[in-house]
Amino acid sequence: MRRTKIVATLGPATKELPKLTQLIAAGADVLRLNFSHGTPEQHTQMVRTAREAAEAAGREVALLADLPGPKLRIGELEDGVVELPQGQRLVLTTEPGLGTVERISVSWVGLPAAVEPGDVIYLADGRIRLRVKGVRKNDVTTEIEVGGTVSSRQGLNCPNTDIPLPAVGKADLDWIDFAVDQEVDLIAVSFVRHREHLEPVTQRLAERGKDTPVIAKIENRHAADEAEQILEAATGGIMVARGDLGIELPIEEVPLVQKRLLALSGRHSKPSITATQMVASMVRSSRPTRAEASDVANAIFDGTDAVMLSEETAIGDYPVEAVHIVSEIAKATERELPYGDLMNRTGEHDDVADTVAYVAVGAARNLQLAAIVVPTRSGRTARLVAQHRPEVPVLALSERLETVRRLNLLFGVTPAQYPDSPTLNELIEACAEQARELGIVKSGDLIGITAGLPDQNLGTNLFEVHRVP
Repeated sequence: MRRTKIVATLGPATKELPKLTQLIAAGADVLRLNFSHGTPEQHTQMVRTAREAAEAAGREVALLADLPGPKLRIGELEDGVVELPQGQRLVLTTEPGLGTVERISVSWVGLPAAVEPGDVIYLADGRIRLRVKGVRKNDVTTEIEVGGTVSSRQGLNCPNTDIPLPAVGKADLDWIDFAVDQEVDLIAVSFVRHREHLEPVTQRLAERGKDTPVIAKIENRHAADEAEQILEAATGGIMVARGDLGIELPIEEVPLVQKRLLALSGRHSKPSITATQMVASMVRSSRPTRAEASDVANAIFDGTDAVMLSEETAIGDYPVEAVHIVSEIAKATERELPYGDLMNRTGEHDDVADTVAYVAVGAARNLQLAAIVVPTRSGRTARLVAQHRPEVPVLALSERLETVRRLNLLFGVTPAQYPDSPTLNELIEACAEQARELGIVKSGDLIGITAGLPDQNLGTNLFEVHRVP
């Protein structure tokens, strides 16, 4: 049973019901809706198809809404495309107008005030590098150090510049309302730089009466430096978005930052996603490179809860094969994980539920339990158990369908919907029965069960070792 979860981005390659059903059957646990591309009408259809595909595949999956955020972009270009030759001068201007090989408009009026001679600016996801030579009122004069083709509305990156833009604008708030209306299970916030950037999202969700987990995407140095504070505010954990990180940071620092961020998420008992170019060659190839296979495995060794596929499943020629091979790499890697060491990766156990979770995972290891069963309403106890990295399956039971879907992001957790039991004894018996019926354990196995006594008002405060009848 694979423990590492797989996030698959939906797109033209996976928008039809048969292909999406195959994607889920191959092992996709979370389906990502990239709101940077597509209209609300298109995403409405995608949500509908995703739910139908999950039903056809016989599995509940989570839907992850990825907000566009305030990405800096260039304006429209003549004929839509311009070839920028190395060594020539290029002016970036805040004045409107069709872009040419000599002059291109930008969407942010604050650019001239944010850069100075010697700074580097990247275009087209880092493929084009510009060096700032001079700054005037509305213009930034640059030299093209690495040329290439740029298209209308492509992104612009200014490494090491704390751009004073809100992480969440009006368009993002509209997308949040759309995600709530579509009953999306998780929300990822792009270009978070400080913990305060998450507040508009959580406030909007609270206004809509939703507790949807919010995932902070770590995409630049400022976010990486303030990751601990961001993690405290991110109810759904973090995404290590290595695409923009690789532009905003020296490329040689990205693997080290990834390790630090994943360790930090474990210490705070928050889930983590490692994203971008996991098996990028599979956009056109039926097999990944050996380096990509090692990259997936290393992310799992680093402690990620999930790995995310982007172009591979959105526009690739082999989306189902990409999910399958990542699943196989994960299962092989998980056999070698140092589970005993990972148990101690979280912070101080000064919380009752976290202490019970730690005890449950330790008991499972010492007593060779067959599984841990976690009844949960919000999913918190299951999250705490998962972050201690149990070597045995974790069955999380919840009466809330939204909780069941959200738990698909957690390492080692198999979620299932099950009605709440009125008494403690009935709850324990129901947990054992459900674990047996789902094929996770068999009669005679020892399992661990967590529970909470309602009259104690302490949340999860009980752990029992139970023999399956």
